[in-house]
Amino acid sequence: MTTAPTLTDAAAARIAAIAEKQAKPAILRLSVEGGGCSGFQYRFGLAEDMDDEDSISENAGVKLVVDAVSLDLVAGSTVDFVESLGGAAFRVENPQAAAGCGCGSSFGI
Repeated sequence: MTTAPTLTDAAAARIAAIAEKQAKPAILRLSVEGGGCSGFQYRFGLAEDMDDEDSISENAGVKLVVDAVSLDLVAGSTVDFVESLGGAAFRVENPQAAAGCGCGSSFGI
């Protein structure tokens, strides 16, 4: 069985704040696309709804949804929100990633 990715408390709080400002449901969609410097790249976006095939995890009322195709590439991952001098961003801590790039948005398996 594939383990769905999870949200940290910081990521859930940030998603809830963004969703509230945009008057949308607190649902973050994580998907994986081909491309980026390391072969695959993460895509994030607020979702209006969920599909029957989506994997869903929840933290503090915020849902993280991943499509069935992307799930194999991000299984067991954690989505975090980090703020630093360089800016603020969502980061995926992916135990399957064998390579990554400096920007943190692309990875290789």
